Amino acid sequence: MAGNTITKPSDLSCTPSRAARELGLKRGEFDLAVHLGRIRTVPDEGGRGRRVARAEIDRLRSADGFPDTLLESVRTVGTTGGAALMEVTSARFTRLARLGLVVPVKFYLNRYRAVVWLYLAEELRQFAADKNHTALLNGRTPEGMRDQLQEGLDLRPRNWRGRHLGFLLRQAGDPWEHAGALAALLDTVQVAEIVQDPYERAYLNRFWPDPPAHGAPGSPAAHLAERIMTAEDPDEISWLRADLTQVLVEARSHRPAPRPTAELTALRPTAELAAPRPIAEPAASRTTVQPVGPRPIPEPVGPPPSLSEHPPEQAPDPARSRGMLGWLRRRSA
Repeated sequence: MAGNTITKPSDLSCTPSRAARELGLKRGEFDLAVHLGRIRTVPDEGGRGRRVARAEIDRLRSADGFPDTLLESVRTVGTTGGAALMEVTSARFTRLARLGLVVPVKFYLNRYRAVVWLYLAEELRQFAADKNHTALLNGRTPEGMRDQLQEGLDLRPRNWRGRHLGFLLRQAGDPWEHAGALAALLDTVQVAEIVQDPYERAYLNRFWPDPPAHGAPGSPAAHLAERIMTAEDPDEISWLRADLTQVLVEARSHRPAPRPTAELTALRPTAELAAPRPIAEPAASRTTVQPVGPRPIPEPVGPPPSLSEHPPEQAPDPARSRGMLGWLRRRSA
């Protein structure tokens, strides 16, 4: 009957893979759309990542120009494609990117382990269409910018970290997840200096997001991706440390990090914790403390029965053995 129909939570949302198929996106395009906030996700009640609500899929499918508009909003280009889109040379485009005027949205490592930065085509078109940027696109690079480039300035990794941090903060559900997102951009030594309590560090590790997957764990490619993920500029490190310190204050007041004593209190009654019972040692491990002084000489006893001939449960009675021996002697006399 229609009145007895039960709607399951899984019917109201779907997995990212299914959502990508229904929206006509490749998985990489779908992930980028989520990072950019174009597709909203919800936490999975089963704790297995995130899901996409059915209402969100319906909203995107009913938008004007679907699916072309959605596909174009997540289209990315590299240096060559970006230069062609902005009608400049690849060298000029690279200078603009190193100066931070155009911001990469993702990266990958090619087979030579070189970093390939990708940019949103939509943002590059907007930059080129702005008349305030005409001199940067067609004229000579200002002297101050040239000096920065000669000194080795390259803001691409930092600008990517800023975008990635924004995505992590949008996904954060409470102050501890917020703190984990900030800690993910700092070196572990920096985090240890700020979070000196080992129990808090262990708890913070639960909310530490994984770096973008590039190569097998421990491989050179993975190490390179981790280095890009870690802040290097002193001013960037300074404000990350300040934000993490402030967020930790909120996280502690929101929910203190669990400790062994707190867990023990939750598992045992209070009276039992006040007077804990001694732990009984196994019989084989007990030792008897002998009093100081000469040991008493034991009374002589007969030789023990051989265990190989007489098992313990069949050992003869010593008194009965002496009685039988006397009877045989008297009979022989």
